Order: sequence, then structure tokens, then C-alpha cells
Amino acid sequence: MELIKNLQWRYAVKKYSEELVSEYKIDQIIEAINLTASSCGIQPYRLIVITNPEIRQKLAEGSFNKQIQDSSHLLVFAAFNKVTSEYIADYTAMMEGQRNLEIGALNDFRDTLISFFSTQTPEQNAICSSKQAYIGLGTALIAAAELKIDATPMEGFNPEIFNEVLGLTEKNLHASVIISLGYRDTANDYLASIPKVRLPIDEFSTKL
Repeated sequence: MELIKNLQWRYAVKKYSEELVSEYKIDQIIEAINLTASSCGIQPYRLIVITNPEIRQKLAEGSFNKQIQDSSHLLVFAAFNKVTSEYIADYTAMMEGQRNLEIGALNDFRDTLISFFSTQTPEQNAICSSKQAYIGLGTALIAAAELKIDATPMEGFNPEIFNEVLGLTEKNLHASVIISLGYRDTANDYLASIPKVRLPIDEFSTKL
């Protein structure tokens, strides 16, 4: 299985080279994230792709993760603060159109979703959306590994800075998790030449 080999190859890169990832490959990763699993299919997060060095410098303030600045691309997974009834209505209408259904065919599905999310607190909405963003993060890591692009997932950043610099709050979003993309600096990344460490399969997993 080629996927296993790709995952054995990948690690969280600490030091990136100056080589840039082609936009073609970045677009493939974006498409993979867009196609990933999402609860009820509603995708309650957005992806922001950043190359601008000035913006990345601002985002890196106060973080120990130099990868925010030094990688080729930075992806920000921005989760919804609130899953609104309007969003659900618009999304289900889009689903009807893409599946060539009659208008109103998904009304019961729409109403069920609206009832569920409207009974949640704003905090529950935000947590639920962030969990969905992490599914996208996992897909991004796998897609990058298949393309032999290095990646570093990160939580060690100041979300308030990200929310402010990227204007996320007024867009009903908050920075949930980020990932840098690029190519490893083999000569200067101490992790590049050491074995990947994972639990033995029989300790990690249980079959019942």
C-alpha cells in the first residue's frame, strides 16, 4: 500500500528549505481538503492559503513555530463561530441543485440540521466546527505526503492574532489549526535523518 510508505516518509518538519511548492500541487491539496469527510456534508470551516511574507510575519509574532514564516505556504483552517440557519438553508439548497433534486426535496434534512445547531450554545457550535476542521487537516497531511510535500500541523500559535490579522471574527470564523507546506531542509532539520517513532501496532490497536 503506497499510502503506508508515504506516511512512513512524512514527519512534522522543523526546518524548511527555500524551495517553493508549485501552485498546481497546492491546488491539489486544496481540492483534497474540499472533498474530505464532513459531518452532514456541511463543511463548517474555511481554508485560507497564505504566501504573503508580511502577513505571515505578523501571524508568527509570539509563536515558537518558525514554520509559519519559513515554509512555502501556510494553510489556516478557520472554523465557524456559529452554524447559522441561513447557512444551512443556503447549503442544502446548493445540495439540491448539485444533485438535480426538486426545490424543497431536502427540507426535512434542512430543518433537522437547523433544529440541532440552533439548540447548541455558541461555544458548542464553535467546538463542533473546529472538530470538522481537524478532519480536513488530516486529509491535508495525507494529500501532501502523497505529493511528497512536507507539512507541519500546528496548534502553537496565537489564535487572537490570526483572527485579528485575517479579519476572521467579522466573517463568523476563528483560527482553529494551521499547517505549513514546503520541502524539508535535510541538512539542517535534525528530524530529517532519524527514524519515525510510533507504538507497536498490537499496543496501539485492539481487535475485538
